[in-house]
Amino acid sequence: MPEVKFRHADEETWHEVRALQQGDRRMSVWEKWLEFTPKFLCLYARWDPGMMIHKHGHNSDHILFVLQGEMTCGDVRCTKGMHITLEHGAAFGPFIAGPEGVELFEVMMGDPRSWPADPEGFEALLAERGVRKLPNPPIELPDWLEDTRTT
Repeated sequence: MPEVKFRHADEETWHEVRALQQGDRRMSVWEKWLEFTPKFLCLYARWDPGMMIHKHGHNSDHILFVLQGEMTCGDVRCTKGMHITLEHGAAFGPFIAGPEGVELFEVMMGDPRSWPADPEGFEALLAERGVRKLPNPPIELPDWLEDTRTT
């Protein structure tokens, strides 16, 4: 039976889902999963200043909304209020968080896992900025979803 669910972000746990190293500074993406079912994932994300994510696509439609701060998505500067729609099969990025970081609200309608679109370009971007990839932080996914993160 359909139901109404309420969750408050303040009561949820931050999950570190990606990490990079630049000099002695660790940069991460942190997420609070507000709803995580086979039908959709809703999350609140916080990216540290300068954090970068490779160009990629998702195995579902995906919506992002910038709540605070800024980032670039490819050549597009995305500030507070920017809405991005990624249709299933399309790729976007790379992403670079601004000097104050960025906070996002995201919804993925279906399988939220991603696939890389330009690994060589991301490696070049990392090298240009003196950044190295760190191993993916361990995350506790639902039993029905396998972790397929590679980059």
